[in-house]
Amino acid sequence: MHRFIKHLNGSHRNFIPAIIFFSSCLTMARSGVAQSINPSLLVNQWQASWITVPGESPDGYGVYLFRKRIDLINKPDSFVIHVSADNRYKLFVNEKQVSLGPARGDLDHWNFTTLDIAPFLHEGKNILAAQVWNEGEWRPEGQISLRTAFILQGSGPNGKKIITDSSWKCTRDVAYRPIRFYTPTYYVAGPGEQMDMNKYLTDWRKLDFPDEHWKNAQVIMQGIPKNLIGGYGTVSGWLLVPSFIPPMELTNQRLAKLVMSTAVQIPARFPLVKTAFAIPAHTEATIILDQGFLTNAYPEIIFSGGKEGSVTLGYAEALFIKYPAKGNRNETEGKEFIGRKDSILSNGGREQDFTSLTFRTYRYIQIKIVTQSDPLTIEDIFGTFTGYPFQLNARMTTSDPDLNKIFEIGWRTARLCAMETYMDCPYYEQLQYIGDARIQGLISLYNSGDERLLLNAMNQMDDSRRPEGVTLSRHPSYTPQYIPTFSFWYIGMLHDYMMYGRDSNFIKNKLSGERQILQYFRQYQQEDGSLKDVPYWMFTDWVESRGWNSGVGPIGLDGNSALLDLQLLWAYQLAADLESKYGLAAYVSLYNQYADELKKTIRGKYWNSARNLFADRSEKDYYSQHANTLAILTGIINGQQANDLGKRILTDSSLAPASIYFKFYLHQALVKAGLGNDYLNWLDQWRENIHMGMTTWAEISDINNARSDCHAWGASPNIEFFRTVMGIDSEAPGFGKVKIEPRLGRLKNISGEIPHPLGKIFTGYQLENGKWKVRIILPAQTSGHLIWSNKDYPLKGGNNDFIF
Repeated sequence: MHRFIKHLNGSHRNFIPAIIFFSSCLTMARSGVAQSINPSLLVNQWQASWITVPGESPDGYGVYLFRKRIDLINKPDSFVIHVSADNRYKLFVNEKQVSLGPARGDLDHWNFTTLDIAPFLHEGKNILAAQVWNEGEWRPEGQISLRTAFILQGSGPNGKKIITDSSWKCTRDVAYRPIRFYTPTYYVAGPGEQMDMNKYLTDWRKLDFPDEHWKNAQVIMQGIPKNLIGGYGTVSGWLLVPSFIPPMELTNQRLAKLVMSTAVQIPARFPLVKTAFAIPAHTEATIILDQGFLTNAYPEIIFSGGKEGSVTLGYAEALFIKYPAKGNRNETEGKEFIGRKDSILSNGGREQDFTSLTFRTYRYIQIKIVTQSDPLTIEDIFGTFTGYPFQLNARMTTSDPDLNKIFEIGWRTARLCAMETYMDCPYYEQLQYIGDARIQGLISLYNSGDERLLLNAMNQMDDSRRPEGVTLSRHPSYTPQYIPTFSFWYIGMLHDYMMYGRDSNFIKNKLSGERQILQYFRQYQQEDGSLKDVPYWMFTDWVESRGWNSGVGPIGLDGNSALLDLQLLWAYQLAADLESKYGLAAYVSLYNQYADELKKTIRGKYWNSARNLFADRSEKDYYSQHANTLAILTGIINGQQANDLGKRILTDSSLAPASIYFKFYLHQALVKAGLGNDYLNWLDQWRENIHMGMTTWAEISDINNARSDCHAWGASPNIEFFRTVMGIDSEAPGFGKVKIEPRLGRLKNISGEIPHPLGKIFTGYQLENGKWKVRIILPAQTSGHLIWSNKDYPLKGGNNDFIF
């Protein structure tokens, strides 16, 4: 397929056809997808070598440039290459950017990209150029690294001409230095950049650039595929695997409006329309611009003149009343700007062009300009949005403006938290946590139908499993972190994918990991099945309530916890269902036995009949929405008792409340308890976000003091508008049987559709003259049933119309 990406850090006006991915000839067992890759590259040592710039720090901060000229007798019809780097790269062919990456992974699964560069080549002399950077000790937490290096493998008759070896010319780009972002909260998303235009090699990508004085590259080692056949088994370094996620989207994005300026007159149409303006000599000017909504983008600023002056760009999700209070995100008067920064030192030339190496997250951009004796002219500033190229293939039509706004914000939040991996938040961490990713994966399935990032996430979570059996809480991450409860949610992700996804073989290949996880927890189960003294961070939810500590619920004096026992119970139940569909009957029996034991223990240890509630611990002195939510979801309590418990969860103000994250589970429990018709009344948290000017969902319930303004774990309504309200759910693996059970509440008119492995599912409900008109359209070769007023109606592929 052809995509169009912008030539970043270069001629900002030109859009050019970019990466061409192939599919057909070789199926990857790991990913379940196909790419046109010479099979030998996946099992044999590459001809290409990893190269680096000699004499430079192997793991310190640095930006490096590599060049290779090739002479072609004819313009080729095809010229497939495979490329990767540590940490990151941008690849140019004849001055056009054609690739950036690699997709994040770990050393045992280091991604390479496959692309055809033939469209960018011509007869005669051509130039390949790569910009490779290593952010050293400042690199993002999600960036695993061995050392600075670059590799490019060519295929076909001309492939040997461009393989990376000592014939490539290279140098360090001394124009760059890191700028650390100091903040009192947890921030691990990388540094800013200082770029000295006086030292920048503007024309280094051009064919005729004089590189005679550049060094010849230093060879480190040849490329080694993950599944190398032969040798002595002593593989090390980067073990190469093909990346099967597509290239990230790159789309031009204008900033919306001017917020404030000092010491400079700003044209009326700026920044929405490109309009140049000058900053006089000997001036310190400040400008704050508003994108209008939060975004991930490569900011680009073009300016002229200003010799010996500087331009500093700051990026913020919101302005602060006084840290950490943000208030309404639309309000800016009298607020303080705090944010990550890039700084450019001017050489005084025409149209100096700066684009950050990696994307920035911002709603607000602050521009600080300091001039000396030479005036500086801002020619333009804009962004290039980037993110995983999800397409919104779901739609919802309703006259309720709140629902439309919640759906819009939820989709934006999900998109900003999806790049080469799912991310908890794009500004502060950029880490793929299992707890977040479970919700993100369901949004991907319900709103887009694109499974690739979800499969990638589950592969990486499985890759993170330790020898003991437990997964890491987040991966990739160069600092291992353990939240053992997130291993339960990984099993939940496998179950979700089994029910809604396409690839049954993928699930079958993951069952051994599910078994190892549950075996890990067996060593911490007591005779009654209850967990005790599980090491590390046993996080459940961000709750500021009595008995809770850093997201961990109350623990009994003897080490017991209803929250942990209930999560383990649910994991056993989901694992038993996975095994019953694709695994072994022996495990089904074993897990059901463990689950039955736990059910009895939980009921006896934590149920308080005087309050008709489950306590958080056996002392029965702490209570939460969480424990009672999980009791309903695991079926410890059912029928009218569950209905009554659901009502108490909603009305008992003494219960520790679920945050916007855990409401994903709370709402499922309330639906299971028969209260789903009230779903639209449970969205006050989201309405408050909107009232506070949020354009994405805040990390925690305390919106005013939320660290992150963008956490996709809060976007669960983008699932439940379809699954709960319109009632579209799966009742068999692979969405093989469809259940439609709407819970319309006060709505009188709503319709929508979601992607399905065999097409789309449409539901429409309209109340006219006291009668409901219902239309349900299922893909051909699909069947299901509609539940309406506790009665069951069969559904067939195609149109199904009812009047009730």
